[in-house]
Amino acid sequence: MKVVKLLLATSNAKKVEEIRKILPSGFELLTLKDIGFSEVIPETTNTIVGNSSQKAWFVFNRTGLNCLSDDSGLEINALGGRPGVDSAHYAGMPPDNVKNIDLVLKEMGELQERGARFVTVMTLILDGNEHQFEGEISGAITRSPIGTNGFGYDPIFVPAGFETTFAHMEAVDKNMISHRAKALEKLNEFFASKA
Repeated sequence: MKVVKLLLATSNAKKVEEIRKILPSGFELLTLKDIGFSEVIPETTNTIVGNSSQKAWFVFNRTGLNCLSDDSGLEINALGGRPGVDSAHYAGMPPDNVKNIDLVLKEMGELQERGARFVTVMTLILDGNEHQFEGEISGAITRSPIGTNGFGYDPIFVPAGFETTFAHMEAVDKNMISHRAKALEKLNEFFASKA
């Protein structure tokens, strides 16, 4: 496969780092910082799918570069699917991971039902055409944060079949099973099928 150059439509440095670790060789990833792009990327739809698409098209239309965006959310059963599309700014603006986690744990209290899932939708704009790749992983919410790795809600999410949170795992282990890894695996398969 020839080297595919993609612009990542995110200013989240942790997300960029994670995607770089997961994608196999054959991809050259540019960041918004690399090209001096500093506009605020909108996320104004009411779905993860919609926000992912919106972000990708916004950056593509301004740069003309093939790009990849990611929108992810934590959907908790007992909270009716919240925080969902509002995951990044659940406790308000500006986004604050600690406040978001505190709010989720406060809302869940001592509820026994702690099932949840992480969902990611990757949108690829390639030569002016949109392609989307979804990934998800089920798990449960802890009663307090555990671990310091990762980002977002990783300290309170234990993936199904495991006994500790994403934030307590080594990055290499998380990156083999995560929602983002599953979406990127589909992206890689897409490019492999075109080779």
